[in-house]
Amino acid sequence: MTTHGEWPLPLGELERAVARYLPALRAFVRLRAGPVVRAKESCSDIVQSVCRELCEQASRLEFPAEAAFREWLFTTALHKVLAKHRYYTRDKRDQRREQPVGEFAGDDPEALVGAYRTMYTPSHDAVLREELDRVELVFDELPEDYKDVITYARLLGLPHREIAARMNRTEVATRHLLARALARLASALG
Repeated sequence: MTTHGEWPLPLGELERAVARYLPALRAFVRLRAGPVVRAKESCSDIVQSVCRELCEQASRLEFPAEAAFREWLFTTALHKVLAKHRYYTRDKRDQRREQPVGEFAGDDPEALVGAYRTMYTPSHDAVLREELDRVELVFDELPEDYKDVITYARLLGLPHREIAARMNRTEVATRHLLARALARLASALG
């Protein structure tokens, strides 16, 4: 997206802006959804819900730059994932009686792998292609700060200055945290 456009963007330009972020947004949703939400919801449906909300609110939204647009997309997606997680983990729902929606539930594994590649070296590329579920399971087991720094740096592409501000750490600390998080992820994937 360019910063020269005035909001609301024409529909075609808005569609192109969203399309550029779809692979990373799908990967972000799958990784942040965790096993409970992934077992019950299509991550593509959650992404579609984000896109629908954008279309509904487009006339009221203003983004001074592409980073603000990207921030809105990923924050809205995270809020939807958290709402789904709260919904499915309420005491009144017996998860043992529910059936999962399927392995990839409408998500394109190739597109997800492409977005996941940003977190790894090329040597891990083959592993990611064959073991998408394993990546998600390992990611689910990471500490929250590791999940956050990986998604901020690798999926959202935020600079360390912004990551540091979000995580209340110094830039140096977030760089070290990212290195540790990626090392733990790589080690767990073998």
